[in-house]
Amino acid sequence: MENISTTRGLSEKEALEKLKKYGLNELTKKSKKGPIAIFVEQFKNLMTLVLIGAALISWFFGEKADSITILAIIVLNSFLGFIQEFKAERSIEALMELSAPGAKVIREGRISYINAKYLVPGDVLLIEAGDRIPTDGLVLESTGLMVDESLLTGESVPVEKTPKGSNKVFMGTMAASGKSKVVTYSTGMNTEMGKIASMLQDIPDEYTPLQKKLAQLGKYIVVICLAICAVVSLTGIMRGEDPYNMLLTGISLAVAAIPEGLPAIVTVSLAIGVQRMYKRNALVRKLPAVETLGGTTIICSDKTGTLTQNKMTVKKIYIDDRFIEPQKDKFPSTDSLKLFFTASAACSDAYYEEKLISDPETSGNPTELAILKAAWGAGIKKSNLDKEYKRIYEIPFDSDRKRMAVAVRRKNGESYVFVKGAVDVILDLCTKYHGVHGEQAMTPLDKKTILGANEKMAASALRVLGTAYKKINGAMDKSKVENNLVFLGMAGMIDPPRPEAAKAVETCIISGIRPIMITGDHKMTAAAIAKELGIMTSKSQIITGNELDNLNDKQLEKASAKTTVYARVSPKHKLRIVKALKSLGHIVAMTGDGVNDAPAIKEADIGIAMGITGTDVTKEASSMVLMDDNFSTIVAAVEEGRIIYDNIRKFIRYLLSCNIGEVLIMFLASLLYMPVPLIPIQILWVNLVTDGLPAMALGVDPPDKDIMLRKPRGNKEGIFSEGLGFKILMRGVAIGLGTLSVYALMLYLTYNDIQRARTCTFASLVLSQLFFVFECRSEHKSILKINPFTNIWLILAVMCSLELLLMVIYVPFFQPIFDTVPLHGIEWAIVVSMSLVWTILSIFTTKKKRR
Repeated sequence: MENISTTRGLSEKEALEKLKKYGLNELTKKSKKGPIAIFVEQFKNLMTLVLIGAALISWFFGEKADSITILAIIVLNSFLGFIQEFKAERSIEALMELSAPGAKVIREGRISYINAKYLVPGDVLLIEAGDRIPTDGLVLESTGLMVDESLLTGESVPVEKTPKGSNKVFMGTMAASGKSKVVTYSTGMNTEMGKIASMLQDIPDEYTPLQKKLAQLGKYIVVICLAICAVVSLTGIMRGEDPYNMLLTGISLAVAAIPEGLPAIVTVSLAIGVQRMYKRNALVRKLPAVETLGGTTIICSDKTGTLTQNKMTVKKIYIDDRFIEPQKDKFPSTDSLKLFFTASAACSDAYYEEKLISDPETSGNPTELAILKAAWGAGIKKSNLDKEYKRIYEIPFDSDRKRMAVAVRRKNGESYVFVKGAVDVILDLCTKYHGVHGEQAMTPLDKKTILGANEKMAASALRVLGTAYKKINGAMDKSKVENNLVFLGMAGMIDPPRPEAAKAVETCIISGIRPIMITGDHKMTAAAIAKELGIMTSKSQIITGNELDNLNDKQLEKASAKTTVYARVSPKHKLRIVKALKSLGHIVAMTGDGVNDAPAIKEADIGIAMGITGTDVTKEASSMVLMDDNFSTIVAAVEEGRIIYDNIRKFIRYLLSCNIGEVLIMFLASLLYMPVPLIPIQILWVNLVTDGLPAMALGVDPPDKDIMLRKPRGNKEGIFSEGLGFKILMRGVAIGLGTLSVYALMLYLTYNDIQRARTCTFASLVLSQLFFVFECRSEHKSILKINPFTNIWLILAVMCSLELLLMVIYVPFFQPIFDTVPLHGIEWAIVVSMSLVWTILSIFTTKKKRR
C-alpha cells in the first residue's frame, strides 16, 4: 500500500479515483427471481406438460368443456405453487447490513462521518468501542482495542489489536473496547467477509430428497401412463374402433393416470407445516426444507451463540483459599467477595446495569461484562462505583503486559490501585494475599497453591482472571504503581450452554440424529461444553483444525464417522466436514449465526440460521431461520418434518391407489370391448374433488405418538419403502376390479343403459375412495383402532365430497355436464355394498397380521 499520511488521510480527489477503481464498499447481493419467472417455473414439470397436451388435444377435437376443466386445474395448481414460492423468496430480504452504515474517516486532515459504502482502500478510520468495523484494515495506533471476531472465527473472547501484534481488523466485526486508528486495505467483495459471500455463489442449489423423489415419481407415472394410453388406443384402432373415440379414451386414461392434485397437495401440506413451524419460532425460507429436516441424520452446529449463550459468565471464584460457586446465578455478599468485586469492577471500562422490565443495559468486553454481572448479583454496581471511586490514572490492557491497572481516589480521600489480568502475571507483582484471616505475607507455598487452583479452573475450560489491589499511602509514584500488590482472588468464566440445549441434544440422540459441534474455539473449551451437553463422551471424538488439515478427503470421511466435535476450524474446514458427511450418505443440517457458518449452511442439505444474532449473509444462504435462536426449536422442526413426511406417504398411498383403480377401470374395459365406463370430465371431477379434498385432510393428520422415538429414514429410502408400493398396488387393483364389476353388473341389469351404468360406476368409484381414505391414516393399524374424530378435517372433507357427488347426480344443471342420471334405492344398495366390501376385508386382513 502506498504511503498515506495518518493525520491528513486521502484527499477527496484521491478517494473519488479509488472509488471508481475499486467500486462501492458493499457486498454483492444475490439476484432474486421475479414473480413472472417463479410463475412460469410452475409449468415446467413433466406431469403438467402432459396435461397441457391433453387439454390442447381435447380442444382440437371439440371437447372444450373437458379442455377448459383440465386447464383450470393446471392453473389452480400452478397458482398455489407460485404463492408459496413467492412468499418464501420474499420472507427474508438479504439486506447485507453487516456493512456498517457510517464511519469516521480522516480526509484532507478533517474528521468526517460518511456512509461506509463510500470508503476506499487507503482511507484512515477512527474506531471506538461499540463501532462495527466497516472495512478490512491495518491498525496504525491503538489504545486497548479489543475486537469481537466471533462473527468470523467463532471465538467468543475478543482479540487484542495492536500495530506490532495482531494488527488486522475485518469488516463486520465489532470493537468491544478501546480505540484505534486504522488504514483500509480492502473494501466490498475483496474483504474477508466478501470472500465468504462469494463462496456462497460458487455452491450450486441442489434439490432436496423430497423434490428428487417426487420428480422421479412423476416421470414413472407419465411413462407408464403414455405406455398404457398407446396400448389401449392402438389395440382399439387395430380392431376397427373409431380413431377419434380411441383418442378420447387415451386422453381419459391420461387424466386418470396422472395425479393432477399431487403437486398441489404436497405444496399445501408443506405450507401448513411452514405455518405450524412459524408459530414455533422457525421461519422456513424454502418450502421443502420442512420435510428434509425430518430426514436429517446429522446436525452440525456452531458452538458460540447456538449451543451456548454467547455471553461470558462467571462460574467459579477462588478467594479466601477456597472455591465459591454461584447459588441461583448469584454469589454471596461476603466482605471478601465485595472487596474482590469492587476491585475487579472498578478496573473495568465496561458498563452493566439491570432493568426491571427490560434486558440489562450493557457495553464493553464480554469478559468484563461477566465480572460486572456477577458483581451486580453480589450488590456491587458499576454505576455506584464510578461515583464513589474517581479514576486518576490508568494503564490499558495489552497482550504484552497481560493486565490492566487503574488508580482511583475515593470520596473519603483514600486512594487505591486495582489490577486485573493473567493470574501468573498478577502473582509476580504481589507480596501479600487476602486470606481467611485478612492480608498475609505471600510465601512460595501460597503462590504454588494459588497457581494450582488456577490450573484446575483452566483445565475445566474456564478463562481465568486474577485481581489484586493496594492502598496508596502518600503521593503516587506512577513507575511503582503496580508494586507490592495484595492478591485478592480469581474468577473463572465460560460462555455457558443454553439451558434448553442439553435437552434438545438428548432428544436428537434418542431420535437417531447425531449432533456435531463445529467451532473456532479452543479444543479444551469445546470439549468442556460438548461433554456438558452430552455431545461428546470420549476424547477420540474431537478433531482440531490443524489435525483436519493433515487429512485427505478419504481420511476425513473415515474420521467423520465417529467425530462429534471439531475445534479451531475455519469456514473452509466446515465446508469439508459437511461434504465428508454427505459423502457418507447422511442428510446434513447445519446451524449457525456467524458469517463463518454461511458456506457450510449453503452446502448442507438444510441450512438453519439464527434469527436474532444471525447475519444477513447467513440468512440468505439458509433454508430456515430460528426466530428465537433456540437450539430446541430445531427439535420441533425435526418433529414437524417427520409429521409432514408421514402425511405425504399417507396421501400418496391414497392418491396413487385411487389413480391405479381409475386406470384399471379404463384399461380393462377397453381390453374387454366394453363402452368407456367414465368420461374425461367425470375422471377429472374425481381427481379434483374426491381425491383432492380428503388427500389435503390427510396432510394435517395428527402424528403417531412414537414419531420422535424412530430412527431417521435412510437417505436412499424410497418414498414407497416399507411395503407402501405393494399396498398401493393391491388396493388400486381392488378399487379397479370392484368398480368395474359394478359397471358390468349395471350394464347387464339396465340392458346396456350406458348413462345409468356410468353414473353407478362414477358413484361406486367415489364411495370406494372415500371409505379407503380412513384406512390411509395408518400403515400399521386397522381402521377400527383409529379414532376418526382426531382428524375433524378429514370427516368434513368426506362429507363435502359426498354432498358434491349427490349434487352432480341429482341437480339438473350438472347432469348434462357430467352425463349423470338420478339413481334409485336398489342401485345405491349395489353401489354402497360393492364399495364397502374391500374396506371390510382390509379390517380382517389387518387384524390377522396383528396377531
